[in-house]
Amino acid sequence: MDNATYSCPSDYIPLNGNKPQENRPGATVVNMGPTAPPPKDYLIWSICNTLYVNFCCLGFLALIYSVKARDQKVLGDLKAAHNYSDKAKWYNILASGWNTLIPLLIIVLIVTGIVHLANAKGSYDFFGDDGYDNFGKLFGK
Repeated sequence: MDNATYSCPSDYIPLNGNKPQENRPGATVVNMGPTAPPPKDYLIWSICNTLYVNFCCLGFLALIYSVKARDQKVLGDLKAAHNYSDKAKWYNILASGWNTLIPLLIIVLIVTGIVHLANAKGSYDFFGDDGYDNFGKLFGK
């Protein structure tokens, strides 16, 4: 086949080798409907919980599942990404709960101990004027 006998259609675009879309017969367009937004990966929340050094490494587990959720989202597997995202969310909730509950519990125990010591006979008087004297009497000074 030589160049003299070959002819191109008038709407042929040489750079991409295709005809324009509007003139193409038989093209089918399929609308799949609105797509759901991809699940959140909770990565920042997981990093904060991991750096806080929480109980039973729950923040680290949340970080692992957050990274897995982000990887699955990039790969396009939204079902697995949603599953990992839910696990990361619940581990973050547990870690945040422990991160707030444990310090509050320690503060309550310290305050309760101080109040108990202040009310005990012969103990160091934390709130009175003669607290140092009572402390000395308690330890024989």
